[in-house]
Amino acid sequence: MHTSESSRAGGGRGVGLGLALVSALAFGGSGVAAKPLIEAGLDPLHVVWLRVAGAALVMLPLAVRHRALLRSRPALLAGFGLLGVAGVQAFYFASISRIPVGVALLVEYLAPALVLGWVRFVQRRPVTRAAALGVVLAVGGLACVVEVWSGLSFDALGLLLALGAACCQVGYFVLSDQGSDSGEAPDPLGVIAYGLLVGTAVLTVVARPWTMDFSVLAQRADMNGTPVAAGLLLGWIVLIATVLAYVTGVVSVRRLSPAVAGVVACLEAVVATVLAWVLLGEHLSAPQIVGGAVVLLGAFIAQSSTPAKGSAEPVAAGGAESPLPARENAA
Repeated sequence: MHTSESSRAGGGRGVGLGLALVSALAFGGSGVAAKPLIEAGLDPLHVVWLRVAGAALVMLPLAVRHRALLRSRPALLAGFGLLGVAGVQAFYFASISRIPVGVALLVEYLAPALVLGWVRFVQRRPVTRAAALGVVLAVGGLACVVEVWSGLSFDALGLLLALGAACCQVGYFVLSDQGSDSGEAPDPLGVIAYGLLVGTAVLTVVARPWTMDFSVLAQRADMNGTPVAAGLLLGWIVLIATVLAYVTGVVSVRRLSPAVAGVVACLEAVVATVLAWVLLGEHLSAPQIVGGAVVLLGAFIAQSSTPAKGSAEPVAAGGAESPLPARENAA
C-alpha cells in the first residue's frame, strides 16, 4: 500500500512537472507573438487589451463559479487585476516594442529582488544571507544583460518600461501578502478569472480599444521575414499564452513544491529568449547570455529564501509576466 501511494505521488509530481513545463513554454511565447502585431501597426496597449479581454471572455464561466470572491476578497481581485494583469502586461508589451523580448523579460526577473528590498528597507524585516546573495546576483547579472560597460546598449525608455512591469509585480506581491494570514486562501483560478475582468475594465479606459485599427488583424504580420496571419498570432496570445498558461501553471503548482515550481518558472525567460532568437532574429551576445543565467539564478535564490525566524515570510515570488495568488512562483 505504501508503495502504491508513493507511486501515485511520484506520478502526480510527474504530471505537475509536465504541466509546469507547458505553462513556461506557453507564457514564454507571448512576447514573440505580440511583437509582430505591434510592428504591424497595433499599439502595445491595444495588443494587451486584446489579450486580456479575450482571455477574460474565455474564463468568464470560472468567474461566475467563484462569484463569492467578490465579497470575500475584493481588494485582492482589484490588486491582481490592476497590477498583476493590466500593469505588468501593459509595461511588458510596451517595453518589447523598444527592446528585445529576452532582455525585457530578464529585467522583470528583478521582481523577487525588489520584493526583498521592500521587506528589508520599508517593512524593516530581516532577510537571510542567501536572499541578499540572490539580490546581488540578480542585479549583477542584469548589468551584464544591459551591457552597462557600453553605456546601456538598449533603449533607456524600453528598460524603464520593463522595470515598471517588475514594480507592478512587486505591488501585487505586497498587496497579496497583506491578506495572506486572513482566512483560507482563495481559489487561484477564481482570482485569475476576476483579475482578467478587472484588467479588461482598466485597460478599456486606458487603451480606448475603439480607436484601434482592427483591419490589422485581418492582415499578415512579419515575423523576421516570414508572413504570419495576425489573427493566428492573436489566437496564440489569448488561448495559449494566457488561458492555457495560467490554468496549467495553477494546476502544476498544486502538485509540485514551491522550489521545483520556481525552477521551472525560470524556464519562461529561457524559452522567450530562445524563441525571440529563432523567430525574431533577436540575438544576444555571450556576456548577455551569461548575465541572463545569473539573473535567473539570483531570482530563484531570492524567491526561495525566507527571512530569519521571528518574522513573517515575504511573498518573494518569481515569474515575469504573471504573478499568481496562493503560489510561490508564476510561470
